[in-house]
Amino acid sequence: MLIVSDVHGAFTELARVASRGGPLLVLGDLLNFVDYRTGRGIAAEVYGPEYAREFIRNRRTGDWPANRRLWRRVQEGRESDLAERIRAEVRRQYRAARRALLPAAQAYVIYGNVDWPEEMATALADEVMLVDGEVVEIEGYSVGFAGGGVPTPARARGEVSHEAMAAKLDALGRVDILCTHVAPSVAPLRRDVVTGMLERSSPVVLDYLATHRPRYHYFGDIHQPQAQEWRVGRTVCRNVGYFRATARAVRHR
Repeated sequence: MLIVSDVHGAFTELARVASRGGPLLVLGDLLNFVDYRTGRGIAAEVYGPEYAREFIRNRRTGDWPANRRLWRRVQEGRESDLAERIRAEVRRQYRAARRALLPAAQAYVIYGNVDWPEEMATALADEVMLVDGEVVEIEGYSVGFAGGGVPTPARARGEVSHEAMAAKLDALGRVDILCTHVAPSVAPLRRDVVTGMLERSSPVVLDYLATHRPRYHYFGDIHQPQAQEWRVGRTVCRNVGYFRATARAVRHR
């Protein structure tokens, strides 16, 4: 099986991976709201490139209040129009994701923090398996999927509470492979070496690893992690992103 995460609009590259055949696991963040390296994405298309640049500056310093003020400023008086334009861009990107995934023999997808779960389900449900809080047997392994991002001040649509994530994980029980979008709360796996920050991560995922001890845990979310791979007890934890930058899938060993 091939595994990717943090596609963020890299649908041409995703189609190339999907065309290789076999099971393809996509661990969230299909949408590209803003590329922190280039500023490209939905934010620049709808709000303008200056908004994207200021958003990125604030994000790199962790200044969430500044980004909320920025968002209110650019929205003022145009809320309905901009909301419709954002939704149109979201739907366009999900249609592109659907076309990219069509070559895959079997595609399994969870949502990440940037994703819009309802729009993703509408666009993709007929073409791929949307899996969340479910266990699927793939190539002889029991694979558990739990989608969503951790809570942040951004309040993104794909975020879920720690309690909701714990409920999903409890429903999985013991599996061979755990797939999430979020990283477990392990410092080398959650530290972004570009921003120098310990990004938000999931303590309940770490609790699950300690309790159920799956053989493997695949995830994404942290784009430039200090460590790509780390062992937690018997579990090999592997960050399979940042697909938009690498265009590479990870093959399950």
